[in-house]
Order: sequence, then structure tokens, then C-alpha cells
Amino acid sequence: MARYNKDSNDEEKLPSVWIAAVPLVVLVAILALVIKSFGSDAITGGSQIALLLASSVAAALAMGVCGCGWQRLESAIVENIHTSASAIIILLFIGAIAGSWMVSGIVPAFICYGLEIIHPKVFLGVACIICAVVSVVTGSSWTTIATIGVALMGIGKAEGFSEGWIAGAIISGAYFGDKISALSDTTVLASSSAQVPLFEHIRYMLITTVPSFVIALCVFFGVSLSSTGNSPEHIAQISEALRLTFHITPWLFVVPIVTGLLIMRRLPAIITLFVAVVAACVAIVIFQPELLRSIGGGGELSAFKGLMTICASSTSVATGDASLDELVSTAGMSGMLNTIWLIICAMCFGGVMTGSGMLSAITALFMRFVHRTTSIVASTLATGLFCNLMTADQYISIIVTCQTFGQLYRKRGLEGRLLSRSVEDSATVTSVLIPWNSCGMTQSTVLGVSTLAYMPYCLFNIISPLMSLLMAALGYKIYRKCQPEN
Repeated sequence: MARYNKDSNDEEKLPSVWIAAVPLVVLVAILALVIKSFGSDAITGGSQIALLLASSVAAALAMGVCGCGWQRLESAIVENIHTSASAIIILLFIGAIAGSWMVSGIVPAFICYGLEIIHPKVFLGVACIICAVVSVVTGSSWTTIATIGVALMGIGKAEGFSEGWIAGAIISGAYFGDKISALSDTTVLASSSAQVPLFEHIRYMLITTVPSFVIALCVFFGVSLSSTGNSPEHIAQISEALRLTFHITPWLFVVPIVTGLLIMRRLPAIITLFVAVVAACVAIVIFQPELLRSIGGGGELSAFKGLMTICASSTSVATGDASLDELVSTAGMSGMLNTIWLIICAMCFGGVMTGSGMLSAITALFMRFVHRTTSIVASTLATGLFCNLMTADQYISIIVTCQTFGQLYRKRGLEGRLLSRSVEDSATVTSVLIPWNSCGMTQSTVLGVSTLAYMPYCLFNIISPLMSLLMAALGYKIYRKCQPEN
């Protein structure tokens, strides 16, 4: 199919803000009804239909009122879906990892040893720090959450913490590390889009990122200290039940270590995750043969059938503890299909809004409020969040925000690193807080916690844009070029 080409009858003029706002209002209204009607099951179909209905409203307005041709809208939709193709494949591998790492005993081993090492009185803070360190080293919040994050989720549940607090600590740490890592694709994208050297961008981000992380850590440690949690006896019972069900051995950690080394060598994520799945399947054959035969149903091909089932579909393991059975059950690749379905529908909505010019019309509205440095930063932050809401993709949000404000920053004599930092403080960190954004959908599915449930506890992600706005208001470390551009 042809790339984006402007039809001869398309208008150069952007749609009015009022017309552009209609699809967004429709989307919010339908999603509110869907969430009220379906609750945590909204992702199983209702949210997808809401996005498609809003897309149809946007397309009808674009073609009927704005004179935009269908070929232009279709090309924008296809381009949007094309950008999310690798993320969809990664999601499938993450589903396979969730199943294979659980049944192989890797995640149960993390839980068992974690219960022995991490005291409940410091759990949330330590979990946040661990995810931050892993994410800095790997440069990937998604991989961090899908591996060590899942294990920490199990430890936290066993120690009696609520799902929202655990997921909030995990996501806060993972996104802090991702944001300041030189290996992170979003960090590289933000710095290159704003034409700022990478390490200069990272150093400047520390001004807002470190205080935000410290504040979040203080809260997480404070909540851990005040939590009663489960009794030591109950924690010991959980650990014992896991050891009776799985063969727990330190040798299982070879798989995550190999995975970490591959990530550090900056191999493509798809290759790394594929190797992680294969290695975990080998570990299942070696360390959990009886469990594998049980899942496979017996017979000559029980091992083969068991491995296929573990990676592809739902797997239940009986531990003798009902709450623990729920924890170690997995959905494999099939558990990611609703998320993939939602991503495709979200990309349709974002494509129509972008191709029709409605997104540009709404972002241009923010420019009217730009007068001083504080308002410039505030408008940048608002645009990053708004693009996450509209396009459902953090990469598109980063690019669009940088393109929208790049010339304005140069004309006002503001350094590009202020733009790149403001974009990261909004587009990067808020993406995971939006239920229909690819990041929000993915982390919700991986951790098994709805986006709305963990959103209030993602303290770092909430504080970051506020800290960026505060620093701009105080004028702290806001540098200007010698001569503004004309």
C-alpha cells in the first residue's frame, strides 16, 4: 500500500479545534460507559469498540466536513499500525516468557529467595530500586517489568501488599531507569528529535528525575514501614508450598542472567526475548519434568505438547494454596491477544486523528498559551500527555511534541535540552498511566493489574511532570542561548 500521500482535494487548512475535539469527547464518553459497565473486563472488547467508534466519528468528520480523502486517512492508519508491529511481536514473546519462566520455576525461585532476603518493612522501596537498577542496565522498562517485575509482584503479594502499591513501585523504578539509561530507545529518540547530544540530555534530565525518584522512594519506604502485611508463618507456608510444587535451585537463575547479558549487548529485543523463552523451555525439561508431563497430559508427545501449551495458552499449577494457585497461573501468548487487539484499534484512532490534521489542530491550541518560559514548558508537558491520550503511542508522542515546539524553543533562545527533558517528563513517563496507550495496556497485562488500579501509585510517573513544571517556574538551571533565532 502506498505511503502517506496528500490527496489533491485535501485542504491545507487545519480543521477547527471544535471539530477536532468531537472524536476525543466521543471516545472519553464511550470509554466511561465501558469502564462503568465492564469494570476490569473493559479490555476484553468494550474498549476496542469504543476506539473504533471514535475512529469512525473522526473519519466521518474528516471526510465530510474537512474534505480529507480516505486514501490519506487509510495511509496514516497503516503507517501507525506499522510502527506498532514490533511491539506486537514483543508482546507475544512476553506472553511466552510469562508462561515459561513461571512453569520452569524461575519466577517461583525469585519469590522463594526474595521472601527470605527482602523484609516486608522495606519491600516497596527495595522493589523500586531493583527495577531502577535493572532498567538502567538494560535500557528497557518493558523487559524489566516482564521479568524481574513479575517476580517482585509475586513476592509483594505473598508479603501482603496491595496490587496497586506493588505495581506502582515496580513501574516507578522501571521508568526511572529507562528514562536515564543511554541504552533506552525513548531516551535516544527524545534527544535526537530535539537535536541534543545524548549524554547532555541525560545529565540535564537528572535535575528533575532524581528529585522525583527520591520523593517516590521515600513514600514507598514509608508505606512499607507502616504496613502490617502477612505473618512470618504465612510467608513460610507460601515458600514451602512453592518448594513442594517446583524444583527450586539457584541454577534456574542462569536463564535470567543470560537474558541480562544479551540485553546488555544491545541485541534486538525480539531476539533476546526469543532466546529467553527457549532457555526457559530447556529449564522446564531439566528441572520440572513431572510438571511438564502433567501439563502435556501424558503420552509420547506429552513434553512437546506441554511446552507448546505453556508458551501459547493458559496454564494452571496446583500448589494446594488457592491464592498461590492464582499467582502461578499463566495465560501465555493467548493472554496478550486482547492487548494486541486494543493496540491495533488504538493505532486506528491515532492514525485518523493524525492523518486528518485534527491532532495538529488541537496541539496548536496549546501554542496560544505560550508567553513565558513556564508556559512554554507547561504547554510542552500538556502536549506530551495529550498526544499519549490521542495517539496511544509514546514514540509518536515524543516525535510530535518535539516537532511542534522545536522552532518555538529556538525562537525564544531556549536550549534544546529543555525541550528534550520536558518531552521525557511528559510523553515518556505518562504513557503507562493511560489505559488505552500501548504502554499502559502492556504493563497492565503483564502485571495482571488494571491501569486504573495502579495509576495512583506510580508516584515517579506522576511527580515527574510536576517537578519539571516546578523547576521551570523557579527558573532553576534554565539556560538560554546567546542569540534567539529569527
